[in-house]
Amino acid sequence: MDTKLLISPQELSSLLKNHSSQTIIIDTRSLEEYAVSHLPSAIDIRALFTYLLENSHPEGLRKLHEHFTELLSKAGISGKERLIIYEDSLDRGYGQSCRGAFLLKYLGCAQVSVLHGGYKAWLAAGLPITDRVPNHESRMFTVHPDASILVTTQEMLQALDNPTIIKLDVRDRDEWQGLSSSPYNPDFCPRKGRIPNAVWLEWHRLMNCESQIPTFRSPAEIREICRSVGITSESIVYVYCFKGSRAANTFIALQEAGIDARNYFGSWNEWSRDFSLPVDSRVI
Repeated sequence: MDTKLLISPQELSSLLKNHSSQTIIIDTRSLEEYAVSHLPSAIDIRALFTYLLENSHPEGLRKLHEHFTELLSKAGISGKERLIIYEDSLDRGYGQSCRGAFLLKYLGCAQVSVLHGGYKAWLAAGLPITDRVPNHESRMFTVHPDASILVTTQEMLQALDNPTIIKLDVRDRDEWQGLSSSPYNPDFCPRKGRIPNAVWLEWHRLMNCESQIPTFRSPAEIREICRSVGITSESIVYVYCFKGSRAANTFIALQEAGIDARNYFGSWNEWSRDFSLPVDSRVI
């Protein structure tokens, strides 16, 4: 049976009481935030959010595999544990915990869940926190890549004129409109615009962001919102953003709603830098 992609604070608390030795909690927030307080036994692996894929060609993916083989081994992760990953709040970190969960699943970790609602939901539930940094022993992590959930640039290029594959842009409005190339600054990437034939659904729309603690909308609500851009339960969806984070957030939302989603992990940061690739650069 597949591990649920989302886990509530209460479910995680129960899991830690009964299976703490087989569970590893990963904090993706900054080291400064982690040092102040974190979930009991949590380890900090900020690189799951910050690592930029050089490219999605075989050489770029090989470097990603090597990087995380070393990093996860040092962190004491073999890939066989139950892994729970969290950020501060699902609407603030550009999908960083979801990016981490996606990466771990792609690398071959079978039991990965995102703490639904993040650190804020854990605090709101009145559950314990600590500033203690746990000790851990290194283990050997072995990559078993799941290519079925990651879209390469070549696969995205081949899908441009295929109407059965929805190219879904989930970036912020100014990026979609062609006014900015990234969430960091307008000219971070050499080109602005969109992947041709993409449709737009801003990532925030699939969450209850008006709530004090944002969480994903219900599967029925997600399916209804998706229908507005032509996505149905029968669709194959290639999701992209800037570096695969907001796309990973959307990937989880769509998967929860029963939609076949795959993450173009290189996203705009990779696509825009290859001038052989077409761009819809109109400002809209």
